[in-house]
Amino acid sequence: MTDRNRRFRLRGWPAFWAASLLVCGCASYQFGNQSLCPADVQTVYVPVMESVSFRRGLGERLTEAVIKEIELRTPFKVVNNANADSELKGRIVSEGKGVLVPGLTGDARDIETRLKVQVSWVDRRGRELRNSEAIPLPSEVTDVTGTGDLVPEVGQSVATAQQKAICKVAQQIVGLMEKPW
Repeated sequence: MTDRNRRFRLRGWPAFWAASLLVCGCASYQFGNQSLCPADVQTVYVPVMESVSFRRGLGERLTEAVIKEIELRTPFKVVNNANADSELKGRIVSEGKGVLVPGLTGDARDIETRLKVQVSWVDRRGRELRNSEAIPLPSEVTDVTGTGDLVPEVGQSVATAQQKAICKVAQQIVGLMEKPW
């Protein structure tokens, strides 16, 4: 046996074992976002989110953000009729803002906007679809909260801070639609 063959054989064994362990270890691994979602649901109906806030358009903005997140992160198709496989309802129960960092003169330097939403996801028969066995959550309705920071000195507005909170809430809502790891 030549020195060249011996070096090749010594280098080949670790690569062979690493490849075999990789193949065996990934035998039950699933690729894509289909493995994170219920298999019997293909379509989702998302009606306009209700709002108890006096701010106009908040429910519509949240609904739009949730629909975009669903289509971005899940294999579901969002449809406009109630005959879908499932329905995702939401209701904005509180919205407000508070001062995080007061200035020396009494004005606010950093403000936080808060948004609290109740969410339920049911199938056509009215059964809850969210799997809450691994995460202790209430059975019927789940509260989701999002915040956004507003720094007036930099030129930010309440609308931009609300949009940050809306995006965070939309991501959390779609995260609730996924199966726990």
